Amino acid sequence: MEYLLIILCVLCLLVGLAGCVVPVIPGPPIAYLGMLCLHFTERVSFSAATLVMWGVIVLLMAVLDYVIPIVGTKVFGGTKYGNWGCIIGTIVGLILGPLGVIVGPFAGACVGELLAHRTFAEALKSAIGSFLGFLCGTLLKLLLCGYFIYKAIEAFL
Repeated sequence: MEYLLIILCVLCLLVGLAGCVVPVIPGPPIAYLGMLCLHFTERVSFSAATLVMWGVIVLLMAVLDYVIPIVGTKVFGGTKYGNWGCIIGTIVGLILGPLGVIVGPFAGACVGELLAHRTFAEALKSAIGSFLGFLCGTLLKLLLCGYFIYKAIEAFL
């Protein structure tokens, strides 16, 4: 049973890492599931406080993954139309697949700003903020999954 849990841990960590860049796969939650699998082996025993803290961080990351592009839009001068465009673009992008998740918030913020009668340059600036927010969210997910992988490797050494 222990070997099965270790194999599941490794698979979850690898799929979680891939999920950081493939928007359809929820990377950090899957990586966290891998850490839970590792916890139930005889090799490692994480404290309850550690598991809860990691769980909270993963939940926070899941929320931030959708909020950060909206904040990026706002920081780069976007209006509420740009924010709503970013939200709608994100939802539509989820339906369209991996490329849609990247292009959706960008295009949505741009279209939202254009509907607010902003110039194309202002709309583009807002959309760039959305895209930079997406990149920041991806980087944070990669860091979190990388940390989980580090902790798993450390547990075996």
